[in-house]
Amino acid sequence: MRFLILTQYYPPENGAPQVRLAAFARELRRLGHEVEVATAMPNYPHGEIFKGYRRSIYRRDEWEGVPVHRVWVYASLGAGFKRVVNYASFTATALVALCRARRPDYLFVESPPLFLSVPAMLAAAIWRVPVIFNVADLWPDSVRELGIVRDGPVLRAAERLERWTYRKSTYVNAVTEGIRTALVQRKDVPVSKVLLLTNGVDTEMFHPGPPELALARELGWEGKRVFLYAGTLGIAQGLTVALDAMSRLRACAPEILLAFIGDGSERRPLEAAARARDLTNVRFYEARPPDYIARLYRCASAGFASLKDLPLFEGARPSKILAAMASGKPVIYSGAGEGARLVCSADAGMLVSPGDPAGLATAIRALADNPAMAATLGANGRKYVERECSWTRVVGDWLTALHARNEAGSRIGGANLTDRRPHEETA
Repeated sequence: MRFLILTQYYPPENGAPQVRLAAFARELRRLGHEVEVATAMPNYPHGEIFKGYRRSIYRRDEWEGVPVHRVWVYASLGAGFKRVVNYASFTATALVALCRARRPDYLFVESPPLFLSVPAMLAAAIWRVPVIFNVADLWPDSVRELGIVRDGPVLRAAERLERWTYRKSTYVNAVTEGIRTALVQRKDVPVSKVLLLTNGVDTEMFHPGPPELALARELGWEGKRVFLYAGTLGIAQGLTVALDAMSRLRACAPEILLAFIGDGSERRPLEAAARARDLTNVRFYEARPPDYIARLYRCASAGFASLKDLPLFEGARPSKILAAMASGKPVIYSGAGEGARLVCSADAGMLVSPGDPAGLATAIRALADNPAMAATLGANGRKYVERECSWTRVVGDWLTALHARNEAGSRIGGANLTDRRPHEETA
């Protein structure tokens, strides 16, 4: 089969969607399928078009053997009006990328941004191919609950677009169990249309092993118990609680270090707050590719992840949890919902209520002071991801479910879904 992935985010950018979609494409190709990508000029996380891609409307290149069609986008950083313009610009230019790609058997559309459903449905109607709309974030729910956009005409228009998108899509794909539940129970998407493609992890790249002493020395991590946060530093993560926890540990546990690797809208405020409080036990590093992050985990004592305490995140499962577990490191998760249940079911770390700096400081100290417990939790996590979360397992299960839905559709409709026009799909 031939898959065309439409996404605003793709390598060489670093970030959770980029890593996930690249792994998805890699596994599809390994299984013998063809893959193309239609995406924007790389600009994340700094909000600037990467050198080598500037002053171009269209650029074709390859990433790990996958043909990639890149088009201009208004690059910006942060939330608010500029982000909306950023999304809208790629929604318009995405049609250029789609026109340069070959007709697929499936058009796989990554959301957010939700707006990509418009060019996707147009292209699918012309090609007469099914659309798989991949919901990685319940938008516009997320911008409402995070207070980024207030109730009003803009939000109501986005909600109408969301309903139209789900109705027109052949399948609506969820990246977590919680999103799948929300799609069926709150968004009224028929169960027969909903698929599940959870986050996986590259268990060959992320693996247990001895620390690289030269790398630890280069980073100034020698003699430190490093707790590693590798990912987006954004509003949703609620990372101020980590600064509060490290403030409590500064005097009593100077060997403990919290390392932030990544970028996002909250990085500068967090750095400023850490400097103002003289938190020398908190350090910030630039975003790096997954293979480098894997090396960092082998130098670290544990992984750290956090999300705000919002109903929206009941169905969230941060991918950084899986990277730490695959590396054989215990996880401290300051959050609730599906992410917490994952850590608990794997017995792979310690859970802290969101927004509880005292509890977070206690958990960090407990792992730092008990290497044997940390090693046991880390080993549990590695076993769990090997069994449940490798990309081979995740993508294989998804393709099996997709095939089963197509077979069911063929029996009901008398033809394979790939031969049916989008408007022939029932809601």
